[in-house]
Amino acid sequence: MLTDIFARRYGETVLWPAYTATEARLLVQAFGLVEEVIPFREGDGRQIIYGARERWTQIHDTLSRELGVHELSPRSNGWGNRFDMDLVCKIFVTENPPRSENADQAIKERLSFVELAFRAREQELAAFTADLPKKIAAAQRSEAVRLAAVLKAGGGATVDCRTIAAGVTAELDEQNSVFRACVDELNERFRQAGTRLNYHNGVIQVGADPLVEREIERPFWRLVADPRWVNVDTDMKEALDRRDSGGRDPAFYSAKALESTIKIISELKGWTTGRERGAHNFIEHLAENGFIEPWESDAMKHFFTKVRNPFGHGPGSADMVVLTGQQTQWAIETCMSWTKTLIERR
Repeated sequence: MLTDIFARRYGETVLWPAYTATEARLLVQAFGLVEEVIPFREGDGRQIIYGARERWTQIHDTLSRELGVHELSPRSNGWGNRFDMDLVCKIFVTENPPRSENADQAIKERLSFVELAFRAREQELAAFTADLPKKIAAAQRSEAVRLAAVLKAGGGATVDCRTIAAGVTAELDEQNSVFRACVDELNERFRQAGTRLNYHNGVIQVGADPLVEREIERPFWRLVADPRWVNVDTDMKEALDRRDSGGRDPAFYSAKALESTIKIISELKGWTTGRERGAHNFIEHLAENGFIEPWESDAMKHFFTKVRNPFGHGPGSADMVVLTGQQTQWAIETCMSWTKTLIERR
């Protein structure tokens, strides 16, 4: 199965002309965060956490397959002594690559490991969230069985379902909080290393200037991490990938993300009739129900008319519409900003 990795998405874009002490430091710091996100050993450093070897091996094997190698670094020392998977991965990520290796590609491959590890943990937390009701029910059943044994032995107790539910939910909240803190630190490490990279919702991509990143991009990615906004997340990532690789029509994909946002909100509010013919009708639903002001409706309609629609239809014999780099960035930031404010109002 093909897996999307940072090294492939940015394969044609040179991000690092050389491997310096700054890049070496970044990779050590990033790997340390991976060890926090998916711990391999207990606090004493000796006992391997249950299931950790399998989780790390899966990440290792996935990246190995995408890079076309059998192993990221040697799994044994040649005398029959095998290394644990955390050491195999650590050597790959943190040891300086050979001088003959392309520095830019080497750094991208190593950050791909970081990306896959963070993505794996994010997917685990999403699955945990989706299964939360089942986990609460399982915890309550387990407690009921335990208390039944206590009662049989002559004790007295009752199952406090609310307390159990609160405990399971608090555990998930704590795990999410730890993960978000690691994401924030990873992005800060990227900034300190002089890169414009930003991790969000399973991918590492080039971000905007620091102010836009802080005020628009980070809140945007956190909001669309909710599964209901998956199409918004997917199209905006595609917009950024096309922008960074010089691909065609990145603004079109950012506009698709905004259009999906408008449609989802209309559906959630019960305003969708099924007779809509385009984005303008959905925008009108938002305006007619007081969700947005008339001037906001006009502004969004104008954006779709002048930016989205020309890319969504063949130009025929007319000149092909082409945006400059600055116009493309403006379109992406505009769609992010609109999406952010619309979701926050919901």
